[in-house]
Amino acid sequence: MDMHEEGASDTATELFGSFHLGDDEFALPASCIREVVNYPAKVTALPLSPAYLEGMFTLRGSVIPVVNLGRLFRADAPRAVATDKIAILDFQHVLIGIVFQDTGEILRVPASARSALQYAAGDSHAVIAGTILLDGGARLLQVLDPHALLRIENVPHVLALRATGAKLSTARYHAQSERRQCVSFHAAGATFAFEMLAIQEIIRVPELHSSLLNSELCLGRMHFRGSQVAVVDFGALLQAARSGKQATGEQRVIVVRLDDTSVGFLVDSVDSIVHFFGDEVLPIPLLSKARAAMFAGCITKEGLGDIIFLDHKGILSQAEIVEMRDGHKRLYPADTETASAATRQTQRRVYITFTVETRFAVEIGQVREIIDFSGAITTPPGMPACMRGMLNLRQQMISIIDLRQLYAMEPLADASAGKILIVERGAERYGFLVDHVDNIMTISDSQRFAAPQIIRTGAHDDLRSEMDEMIDIGTEAQRQTLSVFQCDHLLEKLGSALPQAA
Repeated sequence: MDMHEEGASDTATELFGSFHLGDDEFALPASCIREVVNYPAKVTALPLSPAYLEGMFTLRGSVIPVVNLGRLFRADAPRAVATDKIAILDFQHVLIGIVFQDTGEILRVPASARSALQYAAGDSHAVIAGTILLDGGARLLQVLDPHALLRIENVPHVLALRATGAKLSTARYHAQSERRQCVSFHAAGATFAFEMLAIQEIIRVPELHSSLLNSELCLGRMHFRGSQVAVVDFGALLQAARSGKQATGEQRVIVVRLDDTSVGFLVDSVDSIVHFFGDEVLPIPLLSKARAAMFAGCITKEGLGDIIFLDHKGILSQAEIVEMRDGHKRLYPADTETASAATRQTQRRVYITFTVETRFAVEIGQVREIIDFSGAITTPPGMPACMRGMLNLRQQMISIIDLRQLYAMEPLADASAGKILIVERGAERYGFLVDHVDNIMTISDSQRFAAPQIIRTGAHDDLRSEMDEMIDIGTEAQRQTLSVFQCDHLLEKLGSALPQAA
């Protein structure tokens, strides 16, 4: 910006930065302008946001909501484009980005050239605090009010999150126990995540039964563990229009425990398991009160982008939870309480099910995270045939083991569709390349039994021969048997052949 002096003889001067938007020129107090940046390549849309909020992006550890001033004044104004600039405001410890087409000058403006404006309550133009007249009245600048721009409805929530993150950052280096896991999923064109501890199970979309409680939000009910569980369209929570398409193979129902009630959320796909620390959850300064309690913050991971982290306790109101729980019990009493006392007393464990030619299940505690297959894998010379290569995952080298190659199976037609299960063994990490990840399931110990001897002593090129337990799930009409994948068994066998990670 260029410096432009006006009215140097007037001692009551204030410094402003000017910006251009269409034919209009705006000004902001220079004291609240942190910096001006180019429009970022990736802006993540925020659900339930007003038309003037373009989305958010991360800048040096902070989440910046991006406001399109033109759409604030007129909802059908053009959206932001790649050539736009963003002025970052820093006011009341909250950052916000304002979209402009170009920057102007730094102006030192005397009090005599400034005037204030007042508005009726609720006027969208109230963000204009006043005007500046220069060049004898030939040049008019509209002065933006930073306080009005940052009058964010959940600012106290943002500041509380930031304070919590500051406390966690020191503890992070003293206790690995602070590490947490979440499951990311797609819905309504954005990426979200539930913390692992909130999830009971992730299943393919079952048969949904009609309910008198059906609504835009509640799609129906399903039989789950001897109870009637309401299934909620997660896209409807975000006020996204239903596509009207048939359910796809990628869709899943995530069963979440809310107080003493289980609720299923229909999502477009389940993507990955992501590990994080509490201080990595960045606060999101939302510009809407609509279901604001469900948004706990944002997690940004290399290769995964921005993930909107959810607080499962705030996703539905208490009234909605009670209606779904009590309503279904009252309307369908014959379908409830069908689980036997023995089943309720049996210990249950959570498994990830996946496929490598046949289906396997691995206890979720054995898997650090799940990532997509990456083209960034490098293959140094002298690697064993079963090694796909090495992957630099957040500054640590991961040995990628191709299970199909190890057991002489036909290679995948499209390796890019595969998933990598990241496991830890001491200080080392390894990745097992699998065909795809299917579900997350809660399975009773009574369904887990020793593998038949014929499988354990079978052909050496059968991955199932390395596993000494199996799981039997399903009904008599549709029964499935899964081998229990035990990472240590496989790594012990491969230990002498694997090169040590650098």
